[in-house]
Amino acid sequence: MDFKFGAPEIHLADLKIIEQQSPDIIAYAIPAVAFFTALEFFISWYQNRKLFEAKETLGSILVGMGNLGINMGLKIVLIYAAIWAYNFVPWRMSLSWWTLVPCYVIFDFCSYWSHRISHFNRFFWASHVVHHSAHHYNLTVSFRQSWAQHFKLLFFIPLAFVGFHPVIFFVSHQIAVLYQFWVHTEYIGKLHPFIEYFLATPSNHRVHHGSNERYIDKNFAATFIFWDRIFNTYQCEDEKPVFGITSGLKSKIDPFYLNFHEYVDILKDIKKAQGFKAKMHYLFGSPRTIAYEKKRSVKNHDI
Repeated sequence: MDFKFGAPEIHLADLKIIEQQSPDIIAYAIPAVAFFTALEFFISWYQNRKLFEAKETLGSILVGMGNLGINMGLKIVLIYAAIWAYNFVPWRMSLSWWTLVPCYVIFDFCSYWSHRISHFNRFFWASHVVHHSAHHYNLTVSFRQSWAQHFKLLFFIPLAFVGFHPVIFFVSHQIAVLYQFWVHTEYIGKLHPFIEYFLATPSNHRVHHGSNERYIDKNFAATFIFWDRIFNTYQCEDEKPVFGITSGLKSKIDPFYLNFHEYVDILKDIKKAQGFKAKMHYLFGSPRTIAYEKKRSVKNHDI
């Protein structure tokens, strides 16, 4: 299809056509994802590296299955919203596959800020903590995507109004999700310096999952690590990461607990807090600051 600005609006009667044009790339990739995950598990078992833990792995799989079901269920709703945004702007672009490149770059830029804010705002952290809660780093960690993460699409509203065709928008999203699969492994070391400089690699992303002091709140980029270099959040992997969150978990398997335990903690903290300002602090404050305050409070109480 020839590219042009000011492309015709998409009518709701064509919704089924748009849905068919938006391939379920993630669903198609499931066999390959399953194969490489099983391969990593077998090699880890054969080498006795203990990169997998039974309960934690099962928890990752259950979270991933739930997330896949939610995504499939929301597909029509999200396509409808994308069509509305597309029809709203007069500078609509027709369906042309070369527009996938600029759309993907802008999508990754939005993803960087969505991810970064999720680490500094407790309300958004609650929808991301499940991804960091594994203490073993393997391909199943990529399955740990929050069931409540879709409201963070608000960070992608500017991209929706750029005028990219909805099919291009959804393909960019699915490619971005699939890209993040391969970076969750300890079996791939540092790559060529040129690749490490521009792309989020397993080495760069291991840093992001590390709870080491120097690694916390670093390397937020999903695909292009140069966002972290530009905005001064980059850290190279120069010591072995210690994976997982600093607070303990009551369950490694229960997908509902893994997805919503932070929301429960937020409600408890708000209920106990005195005054509106304190309540807002526990809702929107820095997760790291709040965790530090709680630990200090417990120490002072013990004294």
